[in-house]
Amino acid sequence: MGPVDEDPILCEREGDVEIVSFNIPKRLNPLTAGLQQALRDRLAQLRKEGEAGTVRALVLTGAGKSFCVGADLSSMGPGGGDGSIGQRTADAMEALSNRLIEDLRGMPFPVVSAINGPAAGAGVGVALAADVVIAARSSYFYLPFMPRLGIVPDLGTTWFLERLVGRARAVGMSLLGERLSGEQAAQWGLVWACVDDAELRAQAVSVAQRLARLPAHAAREIRAVYESAAGQPLVAQMRHEAQRQRELLDRPEFAEGVRAFLEKREPVFRKA
Repeated sequence: MGPVDEDPILCEREGDVEIVSFNIPKRLNPLTAGLQQALRDRLAQLRKEGEAGTVRALVLTGAGKSFCVGADLSSMGPGGGDGSIGQRTADAMEALSNRLIEDLRGMPFPVVSAINGPAAGAGVGVALAADVVIAARSSYFYLPFMPRLGIVPDLGTTWFLERLVGRARAVGMSLLGERLSGEQAAQWGLVWACVDDAELRAQAVSVAQRLARLPAHAAREIRAVYESAAGQPLVAQMRHEAQRQRELLDRPEFAEGVRAFLEKREPVFRKA
C-alpha cells in the first residue's frame, strides 16, 4: 500500500504494521510544530486502530538522509509572540512536544525506531521513546544541547539515556557533544541492533512484524514492569511481578502459550 499522507509525515501500511516517516528531508527532518501535530494526530488514529486490533506495531523513521535533527531552530528567534524565547518554548513543550513522547510511550502496541541517519537534539528523545531501536551503520546520535546552545537535553532524553547507558556515558554525551555512531550505540546498549544501511527498513519491518505477533497487551505490560523496576528495591519489585502474574496467568494468552508449547508450535494470540 502506497503513502496515504504526504507532508510533513508519510504513512504506509505493510500488513498490520504501520510505517511513519518524518518527511521534511531537505531540512533533515526537524521537529516543526506542523510535523509534531501531524504525528500526534496520526498516533491518535493508530491508537484507535490498535485497540481494535487492526494495527499491531509501528515503525518510525525519516525520509531522506536523516532520522530527525530535533528542534526547528529557525522558528526560535527573538520575535514571534508574547513572552521570552524560554517561556514560549517551555509552553510549547508542555502543550505539544512532551505530549508527543507520552503518546509514543502510551501506544497500545510496540513501537520500533529505525534510525536512518542523524538523530540529533530532541530527535534523540523521539528515537529512544520507541520500545526497540535499530540503527543504520551510517547513523549517529548527537546531543548539541549544552556544548552548542547552553541548554539541557529534553523530550525525555535524560530519562531514557541514563537508564540505557548509565550515568557516566549519559553525562559524557551531554557535556562533550561527541557523535555516537550506530555501531558504538549498539556496543553501549543504547539500541537493539546496528545493521547495514540497505537493510535498515527491511530489518525494522521484520522486527515490527515479529512484535505484531505478541499478545495484544505485550508492549504496555513490558514498559510498565521495567519502569516499576527502575524505582523500586528488589523485594518490592518481585512483589509487583507476582501481582502482575496473578492477573496475566489467568488470561487466554497464557493458556494459548501453554497449548502451543505442548503441541510444539508457535502460539497464535488474539489481535485485541
